[in-house]
Amino acid sequence: MDRDAIIAALDELLEAERAGARVALASAKGLPDTDALSPLIHTIHHDEAHWCAMLAGEIERLRAEPSPRVGAFYGKAMAIENLGERMTFLNRGQNWVVRKLDALIPEIEDETLRTRLADMRQGHVDNIDRTTRILAGTAAD
Repeated sequence: MDRDAIIAALDELLEAERAGARVALASAKGLPDTDALSPLIHTIHHDEAHWCAMLAGEIERLRAEPSPRVGAFYGKAMAIENLGERMTFLNRGQNWVVRKLDALIPEIEDETLRTRLADMRQGHVDNIDRTTRILAGTAAD
């Protein structure tokens, strides 16, 4: 995979991560700490922000300028008023990122980048599992 294709793929992921971080941040506003979803949403926001920084750093390491855009996912997610439904939609977005990473990682020769993307993938898998469990628990209440 050539440099330009890698940068384009990383920018696409960055825009998606930025959207996810903003969805989590906006979803946390006004949510009481006693809500079962509160710790999850804060964790997801922290993780998404972390991956934004990692992706931007990797794009810069490739001597390119990271995209400043926010993915369209943000608007779609924020149009969902019910928080549980929005979190289900956010989980689908996390799954999209995992699929993108599954396709991208084998194409990356740079060991550092490949390792960081694999870590990102695992973080998303963990958040998907955590979200699925918590949403199942809140639906049962």
